[in-house]
Amino acid sequence: MASGQGARKQRKVLPAIGRAIARRPLAMRSGPVVKVLERVSRRLTKGRKGILDVAGIPAMEITVPGRRSGVPRTVTLLYVPFSADDTAFLLVGSNWGKPDHPSWSANLLHAERADLHILGERFEVKVRRLTGAERERAWQRAVEFWPGYEMEQRLAGDRVFRLFELTRA
Repeated sequence: MASGQGARKQRKVLPAIGRAIARRPLAMRSGPVVKVLERVSRRLTKGRKGILDVAGIPAMEITVPGRRSGVPRTVTLLYVPFSADDTAFLLVGSNWGKPDHPSWSANLLHAERADLHILGERFEVKVRRLTGAERERAWQRAVEFWPGYEMEQRLAGDRVFRLFELTRA
């Protein structure tokens, strides 16, 4: 087997393992560790790769102004590819199944645009919150891509996750 084939096979296996782990309650308890590892690996690679990327799970750094301070805030998030040509991305405000919305989602509610950093590429996106039938279709796409979102929704109780579509500006 050529080395390129082995790398492609590994890229397919790791996300499958990640999705299987995401269905387990242990995954929710590992959140703080994943956050630290993600931050450290992004710092070491100058933002090009995080621990989620290494595991074959698509992650981005998003920078958006704080809703009150206006100070740019950057956070690393798992995203769902939302178009075949990499022009649209779906973000789910799951917050690891916690009862409160994540602060980044509150900032996105007040933003028209944000900056993304994905695998070394930086670009601006338009931000749009999804509601109604559009949100339901996007939610189905999200749980197909990352089944752990269903468990996180159960843990969050009555809180309805905010969903955002980001499209290249």
